[in-house]
Amino acid sequence: MSRDLIFEIGAEEIPSAPLYAATTQLKARAEKALVDAHLEYGSISVYASPRRLALVVSDLAERQADVTLRHKGPAAKAAFDADGNPTKAAEGFARGKGIGVADLVVEDVEGGSYVFAIVERTGLAAAEVLPEILSGLVAGLDWPKSMRWGSGTAKFIRPVRWLVALFGEEVLPVEYAGVTAGRTSFGHRFLGGPVEIRSATAYLDALIGGMVLANQDARASAIRAGIEREAISHGGTAVVPQKTFAEVVNLVEWPTVGVGHFDEAFLDVPREVLEEAMESHQRYFPIERADGGLAPHFIVVHNGDPARTDAIIAGHERVIRARLADASFFYTEDLKHPLEAYVDRLGVIVFQEKLGSLGDKVARIEALARALAAQAGADPEEEAYAVRAAHLAKADLVTHAVVEFTSLQGVMGRYYALASGEADGVADAILDHYRPRFAGDDVPRSLAGMLVSAADKLDTIAGIFAIGQAPTGSADPYALRRFAIGILTMMVDGKLAITLDDSIAAALAGYADVLPGMDVERVGAEVKAFFLGRLEGMLRDRGNAYDTVAAVLATAGDDPADALARASALTGVRAEADAIEDLSVAFARARNLSKPELGTAADVSIMGEVEAALAAALDSAEVTAAAALERADYTGALRVLAELRPQIDAFFDGVLVMDPDEAVRTMRLQLLNRFVSLFSGFADFGALAGRA
Repeated sequence: MSRDLIFEIGAEEIPSAPLYAATTQLKARAEKALVDAHLEYGSISVYASPRRLALVVSDLAERQADVTLRHKGPAAKAAFDADGNPTKAAEGFARGKGIGVADLVVEDVEGGSYVFAIVERTGLAAAEVLPEILSGLVAGLDWPKSMRWGSGTAKFIRPVRWLVALFGEEVLPVEYAGVTAGRTSFGHRFLGGPVEIRSATAYLDALIGGMVLANQDARASAIRAGIEREAISHGGTAVVPQKTFAEVVNLVEWPTVGVGHFDEAFLDVPREVLEEAMESHQRYFPIERADGGLAPHFIVVHNGDPARTDAIIAGHERVIRARLADASFFYTEDLKHPLEAYVDRLGVIVFQEKLGSLGDKVARIEALARALAAQAGADPEEEAYAVRAAHLAKADLVTHAVVEFTSLQGVMGRYYALASGEADGVADAILDHYRPRFAGDDVPRSLAGMLVSAADKLDTIAGIFAIGQAPTGSADPYALRRFAIGILTMMVDGKLAITLDDSIAAALAGYADVLPGMDVERVGAEVKAFFLGRLEGMLRDRGNAYDTVAAVLATAGDDPADALARASALTGVRAEADAIEDLSVAFARARNLSKPELGTAADVSIMGEVEAALAAALDSAEVTAAAALERADYTGALRVLAELRPQIDAFFDGVLVMDPDEAVRTMRLQLLNRFVSLFSGFADFGALAGRA
């Protein structure tokens, strides 16, 4: 027999983002709790709106399943004395499990003989165990911040006002924070009232009667349909960022969609400013016209009385009018000065207390951008764009618009650069130098943009490492991991042709005067290891086995793009045959025996047939592999190496490398030196653990 369960936690309005997290948590915790309690069920659903979080379990068993529990106790020799009498250890163990000493059994398991308590537990009625389980679910939810209210000690993200707990139609006496569950929920704060819930199956429909759309998916669909409908009716398309939309879904319980208007004069302000004011600040959705420009309208999703939508929209229009007037003023004031005029103001803004001002940072990234441009072989125009963009990249941080709308850094810099007569290449690089901002983000569109982006990020990484504040564990306050991945992504996907060693050295050189006592070699090694750790993850995420990545990074870690190409080739060849795997064993053996100090000039005159065959194969392979490596044909180079398998197998099978004759021994070791050197030019094959 089974019944459905509904458990609703009613509270003051819960913030949107934590509510999403709690929805996921509640389902996962409920699944585990029911399994642990040996209660079978059909399915679990979780519903959420600003004032409630509800768990619905279908076909929940009316009783726990009967279970047999085996508890391992002390070793048999500790549980019974020489005469077979139980010791205090056995008595205490049996008492703790609720059985007599005579019921203990001795079993031989790996490691010796132990006593076991076999306990048959009869399942209890679900109605008996559910109250404790459900109250535990409420208490166990993790919130970014919790609060206490009244005189109680219970915590929740907002004060708990009611609980509903029904098993079928039976009320479960769940208690939390001084509230005892019943069957009465509450509808919309202003439009509804008390709502009697008869059962779990009636829950959603009952709340609709109380003007609450508790199913968040249904609520999202209704909101999206309303937004699209209003946008079409006003001759455009709604601009609906997913983040803003998701937030709005959890801000309303009975959504109503309306359209507000603002003065067309505000359209002279850059579109990004208008969107930021409407979306991030007010959670409105702009409307885009067919020509790509914004219309003087915005869509509002409100939680008020649908009959008062016109009055509610009028209030929103007053709010947005003030916001846009401020934005227009800031933009107009900023344009009164060229972007260059804001650069000097950066000198009074602290970048990091030990690393100087933001103005100092700008000077460093200018110099670093120039050094990286030389590495990348940038043409004079791209280099000039990069250096000029580096000089102006942070200037917009002290403009009125960016102080008010911080997410528009770079965006406003581009507008102000163009208004100041800067070249398009400079303006675009100013915008792009913050990219990539997160995993999967676009890389800068131009080489100049990538140079400034890499210089900015690398300067921060080098400086923070130099003062001993490198990321530890999950703490990364300066987002250095994200910066490193951004640089590596540009090197791999953006084809920014720079190397880690030279770039890190150039970045640390910028701190010579700021940190005169810096151990450049030590810090450089730490920064390189930090980058390689990120690069290892990137290469593995792209389908390369851990040992393939280790083998490649041991040789080609300085050039991430080259490392990816080598890893991809090695992964492909390893999937085809065993030759590379077998050669990796031979390579490891050869490297262990080799003596690099002996060189590779083996004496041909004392070679036997086996040695001569290996030498001839190496002669051919060295030429062919070198040519393949020169043109970055890594698959071709690997095939050349794989063709050495018969000769190296015959060598190890047919000769004693450490021959008593010194001349013969030296010759054979020199052949192994050649073999190791040839393979080491591609990767450390000794790191390959086996077939991928």
